[in-house]
Amino acid sequence: MAHIINLKTFTNDRGNLTVIEKIIPFDIKRIFYIYGVDNSERGGHRHKKTIQAAICLQGKCTIYNNNGNEEQVFGLDIPEKCLIIKPEDWHTMYNFSKDAILMVLASDYFDQDDYIFEKYPESNQK
Repeated sequence: MAHIINLKTFTNDRGNLTVIEKIIPFDIKRIFYIYGVDNSERGGHRHKKTIQAAICLQGKCTIYNNNGNEEQVFGLDIPEKCLIIKPEDWHTMYNFSKDAILMVLASDYFDQDDYIFEKYPESNQK
């Protein structure tokens, strides 16, 4: 199931520096970011093999996850908070603030065949 990890951040009177090293549980092969989102819902899929790490660099958004047995909702509102999304996690991203920038790190390059768009059957959802 998806879970939050906290990224190491150094803060002083000059600002903040957040480090992403030796904590992401996969080798990063793809990086993309989502911004300028209206009231739309993004995502709406899970993967066969890709693991993702989502970090809201600015603003905030909400991510819903369902692994077929459990549902969870995560609020990403600080850049030190990183959501690890497992391949089995069917997820959507929504409630983007106007200034939100959601960066996603992925364990695999883009492959359309890795995507599963169908939701889990209702009988498996709580």
